[in-house]
Amino acid sequence: MFRALTWAIAALGPQAAGGVRTMASHQLLVSPPEVLLKPISVPNRLLLGPGPSNVAPRILAAGGLQMIGHMHKEMYQIMDEIKQGIQYLFQTRNRLTLAISGSGHAALEAALMSVLEPGDSFLVGVNGLWGQRAAEIGERVGARTHPMIKDPGGYYTLKEVEEGLAKHRPVLLFLTQGESTSGILQPLEGYGELCHRYQCLFLVDTVASLGGIPIHMDQQGIDVLYSGAQKVLNAPPGTALISFSDKARNKIYSRKTKPYSFYLDIKLLGNFWGCDDEPRMYHHTTPVLGLYSLRESLALVAEEGLENCWRRHREVTAYLQGRLQDLGLQLFVKDPALRLPTVTTVAVPAGYDWRDIVNYLIDHFSIEITGGLGPSIGKVLRIGLLGHNATRENVDRVTEALKEALQRCPQNKL
Repeated sequence: MFRALTWAIAALGPQAAGGVRTMASHQLLVSPPEVLLKPISVPNRLLLGPGPSNVAPRILAAGGLQMIGHMHKEMYQIMDEIKQGIQYLFQTRNRLTLAISGSGHAALEAALMSVLEPGDSFLVGVNGLWGQRAAEIGERVGARTHPMIKDPGGYYTLKEVEEGLAKHRPVLLFLTQGESTSGILQPLEGYGELCHRYQCLFLVDTVASLGGIPIHMDQQGIDVLYSGAQKVLNAPPGTALISFSDKARNKIYSRKTKPYSFYLDIKLLGNFWGCDDEPRMYHHTTPVLGLYSLRESLALVAEEGLENCWRRHREVTAYLQGRLQDLGLQLFVKDPALRLPTVTTVAVPAGYDWRDIVNYLIDHFSIEITGGLGPSIGKVLRIGLLGHNATRENVDRVTEALKEALQRCPQNKL
């Protein structure tokens, strides 16, 4: 073989031989990083922020299984099981139901880039960071974007939404069911019916709420619903759940222009996930191990039962809120009916720097809670009870840690 290679180089002439010498003559400029020659170091923390949450042991084990090909028949079977799990959590019979290779943010982009076309009217509830992001993406798509802006903690009444629908005649309305930056729960009953009366599609973000709050996609008239895997589902970040009604599907399939994104093109992804009657075509290499984890997270919810899961989050969060009030802390959302059962917000106590409290819990108890995000930064502390982290034991741990932090952290009493 070596003799044949020598003959081949000689036949190609000096240019080919010189090319081989040039490739071999370069010296490595970058040495192996010393940090990569040591074992990875990861702290053991209780994640009680708004997400990601701690990965449940069974889900962690599923993610450690051996790789198979992303187009093997066994992988297609796992993908089909994931679709059924999403349909169960969303309470939908939509055929165009699948997982996105990316975070919940990727699902938001997939929804907007596939439904909206340049010039479409888009009505957005902006009462926190996620509404801000939706409005930003709508503008990038070229839609005529109309934000309904509220301060953190605000929500949208049917009357306010109808006024926006009548004024702007949008093709799509965006609302966040669980605004994790402020802890507000947006009511959804009647909003889908209202949208359809104005020939508008209804898109709902459930990243921070799915699994902890009732959602009935078909019965509530929701046309596009998405969520993430890293919160109540306790799976690693990197996969997202999404579903489209027949009305939304028809809008996507009758587009006059191609979506700007190939990677997030729902028509192509729907084929890859077996959501049409066509043979599955390769679209991209999916995160196989992440899909194992997602499948197992959906299985855990199915085993517990949705209604039991909703009840557990509601009861444990009520216990947390009582303990917080016993410490003298004020809940940011005043109306108990509008408090998110997954992420609780408390007003930053007077005289304290929220960073001191957050850092104290990390440094002394290895417990994560967070401050605000986007428009709520500096206003709130956020405590998440997500999935298998939603236990009374964890409530006791975090409230005892908070009690000590309030005693030890500096307080400006002026």
